[in-house]
Amino acid sequence: MSRKIRIFDTTLRDGEQSPGCSMDVGEKLDIARQLERLKVDVIEAGFAAASPGDLEAVRVVAREIKGCAVASLARCTAKDIDAAWEGLKHAADPLLHVFIATSPVHMEHKLRMPPGDVVERARETVRYARRFCPSVEFSCEDASRSRPEFLVRVLEAVIAEGAAILNIPDTVGYATPAEMHELITCLMQNTRGIEKVILSAHCHDDLGMAAANSISAVAAGAAQIECTINGIGERAGNAALEEVVMAIKTRGERLCAHTGVDTVMLYRASRMLQSITGLQIPPNKAIVGQNAFAHEAGIHQHGVLAERSTYEIMSPESVGMPKANMVLGKHSGRHGFEDRLLSLGYTLSQQEIDRAFEQFKLLADKKKDVTDRDIESLIFNEDVSGMGRITLGDFVINSGNTISATAKLSLAVDGVAKEYVAIGDGPVDAAFNAINQCAGMDITLEDYGIRSVTEGRDALGEAVVKLTAGGASAIGRGVSTDVIESSIKAYINGVNKLI
Repeated sequence: MSRKIRIFDTTLRDGEQSPGCSMDVGEKLDIARQLERLKVDVIEAGFAAASPGDLEAVRVVAREIKGCAVASLARCTAKDIDAAWEGLKHAADPLLHVFIATSPVHMEHKLRMPPGDVVERARETVRYARRFCPSVEFSCEDASRSRPEFLVRVLEAVIAEGAAILNIPDTVGYATPAEMHELITCLMQNTRGIEKVILSAHCHDDLGMAAANSISAVAAGAAQIECTINGIGERAGNAALEEVVMAIKTRGERLCAHTGVDTVMLYRASRMLQSITGLQIPPNKAIVGQNAFAHEAGIHQHGVLAERSTYEIMSPESVGMPKANMVLGKHSGRHGFEDRLLSLGYTLSQQEIDRAFEQFKLLADKKKDVTDRDIESLIFNEDVSGMGRITLGDFVINSGNTISATAKLSLAVDGVAKEYVAIGDGPVDAAFNAINQCAGMDITLEDYGIRSVTEGRDALGEAVVKLTAGGASAIGRGVSTDVIESSIKAYINGVNKLI
């Protein structure tokens, strides 16, 4: 009989810890809503005790999400648990997630606690957490480098206190698939009361084996996998949700397992996260990469044309990639545009449709054909140049290889317009310097990237910047057929977030 494998998504907690992936509350809520549409079982909304911002994000997501459990991470301290519960207490289905390290190296050098004290701390913490919430998950940090007999001791202690889920993390990505299978099997066979709880695995990708280790855990009896969209996370990242889910779906007969995830939503979730964080998906990324279903070799093309299953073990449609790249243009009407949104799987509010259609018409005036990828880019990169405290009017750029680049920007601050002129090492630098004058802030450009959304000379250019000022950081995004304009929009977007 096929087992249901729970999918615990930690994009908003572990994933956000990836360098350059910080998200504000609104962006976290957007991701959480997409995860709810994806039908994951648990959304870990953050580490509430880490900062007021994390607590607020947990609180907002917990209030909004109704279709799945919402979790917050906490160390084995009353202060952390109090903060986590403060964020979760209005959730429809709250889950308190507590953890303590169990490996010799962590206990000696980080915790500075003897093993017996770690067992007692774990026991006391689960007991305390259960006072607030009936659903408590307990994690043994660095479990893959812990002694199995000690893990059994700790797990039996927290089972006795009412822990509902036991998580076995490969915290530093050290295990091999065979070792992960062996460890899960050992715990399943030797831990008293294990049949009463859900056994989970949380694998990191330091050696490139996170997804393989997760599938090995499932094969050994784990009933929950913790993962992130696009595999983002600490260091080399986590097991990628889309890889784990599609591996279980594609090899479900072999694993005798399935998930409740709506796989058609995978591509959309991946693109949304890419847009929000600015982290580009490699073309050869499994499941959601641009080349994941591309066939260039003649023998492959011939095989696919004859029978797709010769070289495709899953279809692009099964993960939500557009089946046909229907082209719209400036003569296309609102009905056709809305119908295309629906066929791509996007259900937007009337206000969102109005804004997207307005941007579509502006884009259609600039390029002959508007493709599905253009439309998706408009949705994920909403034109924010007219929102926020600083807004863009018009701009003029003078540049050449014999003159200093000059930018003149008409910018409004709280509705009051003024022109700003600056020079720079090229047109983009000059424009950014003009925006800095307007903002009156000491802003550092940490990263800047631009890429083509589609092919052709009239393709949309998508710009992403990472800015820091006064210890805060922000990601800015912008799209336009003019790469200078998309860069300006991205910078203004980032500056408004900093403000």
